[in-house]
Amino acid sequence: MFLTRFDPLRDLKEIERRFLAPFGEAEGGAKSNLRGFAPVVNTREEEKGYFIEVDLPGVQKEDIHIDVKENTLSITGERKLKEEVKEENYYKVESFFGKFQRSFTLPENVDSDAITAQSKDGVLEIFIPKTTPKDAKRIAIS
Repeated sequence: MFLTRFDPLRDLKEIERRFLAPFGEAEGGAKSNLRGFAPVVNTREEEKGYFIEVDLPGVQKEDIHIDVKENTLSITGERKLKEEVKEENYYKVESFFGKFQRSFTLPENVDSDAITAQSKDGVLEIFIPKTTPKDAKRIAIS
């Protein structure tokens, strides 16, 4: 007697597998370059300002652009990475690449002219200094 385990999602899994196959996501979980590249971002606030850390492995600092327009900070760039393995009877090349863009709305209490950035070991760190709070004024009612 032949038994088949009941799987209510079997048809759904088959549809997903067929849909993802052209994009390189078929069996084995291989990743595709069609998705592009979306870097991981961490943000934090401290007393002196705001920090944005962007993980950009394999991206040269010449390929990163940071722009501030109105109250929006935009980080754009492109990653070009080629992985090559050569062995006696085996040769494999994988290229991972893609353009990326991340944008952040800046709060009102920042000095956008004093923003600094540095790239080290595949991590871009941007410092956005806070402005000093203006003294409160009391308005007389006449």
